[in-house]
Amino acid sequence: MEQYKKEFIEFMVDCGVLKFGDFVTKSGRKTPFFVNTGFYRTGAQLNKLGEYYAKAINDKFGTDFDILFGPAYKGIPLSVATSMQISSIYGKDVKYCSNRKEVKDHGDTGILLGSPISDGDKVIIIEDVTTAGTSINETLPIIRAQGDVDVKGLVVSVDRMERGQGEKSALDEIHEKYGLETTAIVTMAEVVEHLYNKEYKGKVIIDDELKKAIDNYYEQYGVK
Repeated sequence: MEQYKKEFIEFMVDCGVLKFGDFVTKSGRKTPFFVNTGFYRTGAQLNKLGEYYAKAINDKFGTDFDILFGPAYKGIPLSVATSMQISSIYGKDVKYCSNRKEVKDHGDTGILLGSPISDGDKVIIIEDVTTAGTSINETLPIIRAQGDVDVKGLVVSVDRMERGQGEKSALDEIHEKYGLETTAIVTMAEVVEHLYNKEYKGKVIIDDELKKAIDNYYEQYGVK
């Protein structure tokens, strides 16, 4: 596993973004782990988060794209922070863009924030966590309505590695339905690999009991 992936897992734990216990997802699934990117709350945290996203994007897509699109609302700071780090780390000045939930009819009008999207633009979509692909269903029509654009792919922070609407993972379903390449900074398998029965800051985060709960969850909701 790449070093930045290990650092990102520990970063999520430190920020309280990755938690273990008893939770219920939006889809109603009882889960022993939860990822809440709303807990990235400081400038320093967003700066580091943008760095991890930038490295994951470069690993999968390189820097041959024009616009980083972050769906409202959580995608807005992600697109800003990551575009800044792509410039800082790789020397590529990409634009950021997000959508508004409501179309603005005065001043900076329209449905988009940041850069406009034009014919020929290559776009990568950046999100926090995708479990059912709902956001992509809403986002792609907005992007494609702007012109003849090439949506190269989607990057998320964590691949939960569970079924979406059918038997395949949400990311695989997105790839199959829309032809988009997808990637994540880390997968839950990598999270478990890095934290299981290993001390981090004097504590074993994933012990045998929690590992069993995670295994049971994937027995029920994991990709077949």
